[in-house]
Amino acid sequence: MTDLTPTDQTSADDQGPAPSRLHQALDSDLAYSFRRSPVAMVSAAVSLTLILAAVFAPLFATTNPFDPASLNLMNGFTPPLQPNAFTGESFAMGTDDQGRDVYSTILYGMRISLFVGAAAVLFAMALGIVLGLLAGYLGGWVETLIMRVADIQLTFPSILVAMLIFGIAKGVTPVEYRDQMAIWVLILAIGLSDWVQFARVVRGATLVEKSKDYVDAARLIGRRAFPIMLRHILPNVLSPVLVIATISLALAIIAEATLSFLGVGAPPTQPSLGTLIRIGQGFLFSGEWWILFFPASTLLALALSVNLLGDWLRDALNPRLR
Repeated sequence: MTDLTPTDQTSADDQGPAPSRLHQALDSDLAYSFRRSPVAMVSAAVSLTLILAAVFAPLFATTNPFDPASLNLMNGFTPPLQPNAFTGESFAMGTDDQGRDVYSTILYGMRISLFVGAAAVLFAMALGIVLGLLAGYLGGWVETLIMRVADIQLTFPSILVAMLIFGIAKGVTPVEYRDQMAIWVLILAIGLSDWVQFARVVRGATLVEKSKDYVDAARLIGRRAFPIMLRHILPNVLSPVLVIATISLALAIIAEATLSFLGVGAPPTQPSLGTLIRIGQGFLFSGEWWILFFPASTLLALALSVNLLGDWLRDALNPRLR
């Protein structure tokens, strides 16, 4: 064994301890790109604020608007920041026709919208990754079948596919369980209408990865197809999938709001932002503009910030733009 000379020992000591993972993450190209993009920072701040407000809605909301015991019909149609003529109470964003605080209904409604959107994207991503890996790696009739189904689904607007799936799933659900299962049926409908783009991207990346040397080496040592797909190919195709998932979250939230606005989404007992917008639209022309304006503005801010964050992430991870 060769001992370090005093000069080598001094240079090794000057280097100091190895940087932590947090320090490495802060010095990465992705973090540098984030700090240089004002749009990304503002979008991340708005998204994080809205998500935290929805997650901790019981802490930030003044009341539980979906608890009938806390409602006072005398507070109905109270304008923002104006005292009610009967009770004297004032509300920052006014109240709706049932006397519910609009601010509190937005926080609780945003929880439903975010939960449905995130769960639908996770379901679509899982389904798309599995089918994309199978199509890209196995090829043959498996690839033909999966891709033809994807091509057929792409010929229809995703919102129509979601409405069709929602109607079929709700039709086979027993009547007494429809309200309890409405949220899960909504997640299923949006997820099944959005898996195609994940499958197409994963299939294309799998076709590139399966011809590389490390996959050939895994085959030579006797690994089967499924372990190769899960342990070797999948980690190398996740980067574009995460970008698509971020952009799809905004689209899933809008799809949920659209379905709820059309009356085929969240039940009245668990209203989302789309349901609140549908309720407010009925009072827009009678002068109660705030019932529609504030939920619609919240949905716009949430969807736009998540979408802009996804656009930045797509550009930041694109090696051609570096």
